[in-house]
Amino acid sequence: MILPPNVHDAEPIPPAARDAIDDLMLSGDLFRYTAPKDAPVALLEAEFARMIGSKYALAVSSCSAALFLSLKALGLPRDARVLIPGFTFAAVPSAIVHADCVPVLCEVGDNFRIDLADFETRLDQDISAVIISHMRGHTSDMDAIMDLCDARGIPMIEDAAHSLGTTWRDRNIGTIGRIGCFSFQSYKMLNAGEGGILITDDADLVARAVIMSGAYEHNWKKHKGPHGENTPDLELAFARWQNELPLYNMRMSNLTAAVIRPQIPELARRVRDGRKNHDHVAARLNGSPYLSVPPALPQESRAPDSIQFNLVGLSDSETRAFAEAADARGLKVQIFGMSEDNARAFWNWRFLPDRPDLPKTRAMLMRACDARLPVRLTRAELDVIADIVLQAIDQVMHPARTYGT
Repeated sequence: MILPPNVHDAEPIPPAARDAIDDLMLSGDLFRYTAPKDAPVALLEAEFARMIGSKYALAVSSCSAALFLSLKALGLPRDARVLIPGFTFAAVPSAIVHADCVPVLCEVGDNFRIDLADFETRLDQDISAVIISHMRGHTSDMDAIMDLCDARGIPMIEDAAHSLGTTWRDRNIGTIGRIGCFSFQSYKMLNAGEGGILITDDADLVARAVIMSGAYEHNWKKHKGPHGENTPDLELAFARWQNELPLYNMRMSNLTAAVIRPQIPELARRVRDGRKNHDHVAARLNGSPYLSVPPALPQESRAPDSIQFNLVGLSDSETRAFAEAADARGLKVQIFGMSEDNARAFWNWRFLPDRPDLPKTRAMLMRACDARLPVRLTRAELDVIADIVLQAIDQVMHPARTYGT
């Protein structure tokens, strides 16, 4: 019998990272701006931009910092209204509040994607910018969203914290909006414990973000494009904003970059493994009439390292009993709306001045389940996870059959 797998650990950090860290420890050169060129953070920015297909990248302390700097770089006025999905992580509305803007929430359907009708209605309510969270890697209809935003001249930021490696019509997620933001937190495809990066093709936006991230004096001169060049439009943008913007000091250290860079060549393999693992478990769970894993949209090729599924036809008490039954078998299944103080349940964002009810999103969160599926898991371990979920739902919905009473 195979015990329930450890779903919390990520893949080991490649040995090349350990060598780079040893070199940094010997030199003590951890600050990104000390070296005249080729600091690990600068190399990471160039490598990430080339990989993702963007002109510019800025590595920072977290994806939350990337989102905050994106909003500040757009130059939004105080109290500007920023539209976001009602299903996202608390860091997203927090970044908006820190940027002196106002979060506006829209409905999300039971496929974990934006309700386009509600999105369009709210988009016409004095919205200055949009953040699309590809929450848990589920991509909303980006064609429709971009059409709606472009028609109104509203800039869109992609919160792609969960979507590194996902594509939409063969285009990398994060490159569709004006700015894309990614995370290097431990449960992401590239793991540094913490860290984030923003990407854009707009020289003026990245120049503003670079300066505000903490490029004081003339340190912005060490920021280049993906091929190591300093383009005229980038130089002009930096000169325009020198000393004009406040510094928030959200820089990434060389130590973090040294951990990330050797993982970039592993990304394509991790994406393939994650998709294969997810689809195997999804096929098994969809065999139960009480479980539903929403499919990917036709335009979407996902890069999952977790699985989300809905409980179908269960009451509140049955939902709680299912989570307890899975936990008793060694698998923690998070039910977003029933996990106490869950940071993904919008009614827990009590720091917001205005929280709409969002009945559709609330109903979804009360039955939406979340389980980790690290890409390193074997087929046997994946089957243990699927077995536990199926046994737990069978225990709750068919107790007589389960216990033979």
